[in-house]
Amino acid sequence: MKKLNQENLDSILIQLNDLIGLETEKCFELIVCGGSALIALGLVNRATKDIDIVARIAHGRIIDPAPLPEELVKTAAKLARFSGLPADWLNTGPADLYRMGLPQGFAQRLVARVIGASLILHYISRFDQIHFKLYAAIDRGGYHITDLLALAPSDEEITQAARWTLTHDVSSGFREMLEFLLRELDYERVIAKL
Repeated sequence: MKKLNQENLDSILIQLNDLIGLETEKCFELIVCGGSALIALGLVNRATKDIDIVARIAHGRIIDPAPLPEELVKTAAKLARFSGLPADWLNTGPADLYRMGLPQGFAQRLVARVIGASLILHYISRFDQIHFKLYAAIDRGGYHITDLLALAPSDEEITQAARWTLTHDVSSGFREMLEFLLRELDYERVIAKL
């Protein structure tokens, strides 16, 4: 399966924009997080298998990303077939982050990229990536930890991110896992601030 990276991400998005334009006159605005947003903003240099949509913008408002509009789903599937991308390369996997509540000031930090007349992507900021990556790292580890460390959060940034994660899971077990991870990543000093 083809992966998205710094060399091909822009061309894939332009192809998607062009295909959407053949199907409809609508313009889709997607809020993107995860690896593709990190790549697009030059925050990390790695490959990813997908584009994670955490929310959409419609009529100037941030809305739930799911379900994606039918025209967009069909166009993404068509592009996957002829480009070798995974079938779910454009997905709403992180929709629960939207539903549970985005970090305060999230909308003001979005970085907009107009791909074309049919597609505008809003990448989440480095600050918000720290929040999302910390949350994912707590129970999934792996590349989420690598991405988090690459973002090199300050004590204040990791503290704010940790406080936000605790609003998404209030269980004592989650807090214990968070504190363990903070110790492992050499952020033990921020635990007292939570």
